[in-house]
Amino acid sequence: MKKILLAGESWFTVMTHIKGFDYFMNSNYDGGADRMIECLKKSGYEVDYIPNHEAPRKFPNTMEALQEYGTIILSDIGSNTLLIHPDTFNKSMRTPNRLKLLREWVNRGGGLVMIGGYLTFQGIDARGHWHDTPVEEILPVEISPNDDRVETPEGINPLCQMEHPILEGLPKNWPYFLGYNKLKLRADATQLMSIEESNPFLAVREVGNGRTVAFASDCSPHWGSTEFYDWAHYGQFWTQLAEWAMKKR
Repeated sequence: MKKILLAGESWFTVMTHIKGFDYFMNSNYDGGADRMIECLKKSGYEVDYIPNHEAPRKFPNTMEALQEYGTIILSDIGSNTLLIHPDTFNKSMRTPNRLKLLREWVNRGGGLVMIGGYLTFQGIDARGHWHDTPVEEILPVEISPNDDRVETPEGINPLCQMEHPILEGLPKNWPYFLGYNKLKLRADATQLMSIEESNPFLAVREVGNGRTVAFASDCSPHWGSTEFYDWAHYGQFWTQLAEWAMKKR
């Protein structure tokens, strides 16, 4: 059984508290990957997790290292975090282009999943920078060059459009979400779920010998509502998605 790699889904928050003439600062580290990792491990998978601040140095940079994994999940992680290795940025050294490596890894049989958020797809102020990259070429969706977020604070429920191994055994009525990335389905991809009728919410694609999946919203708050996060089928969904990507379904 091949391992699963999850990269991203973590953040630091730095706050300044101003009280009249005086002020102080504090910081906090947090992440939203724990529940997904727990669910995948309960299903019997070994999961390696690389948070955002460690990904520039620790994300695999050889084909041999990538091939340890059956599925790689990118969640709320910008393209520059993988593209620019610290040795390139700080020492002007040549390093492998990990976006091109991911494209080749999928073509050789890997399963790549991109989960939406403020720094995946194009994201807030277009800072995710996944548009016009080698990774976009292999995804089931085309990515806007602009900020692609759609905020739905009123809550919105995605619609299931067809039967598929990823959705096997899951109810057709899904929890609500509080936002998503607006994407365009590729001609050779399959849309499994939509949101607001025409926008891809869950899409899949066969690429060379591999597979890719696009999930337009978040696996954790804030877009992933507490209703979704606490959903009885949360773990089943992510396990079946990871298994389809690695061709176990």
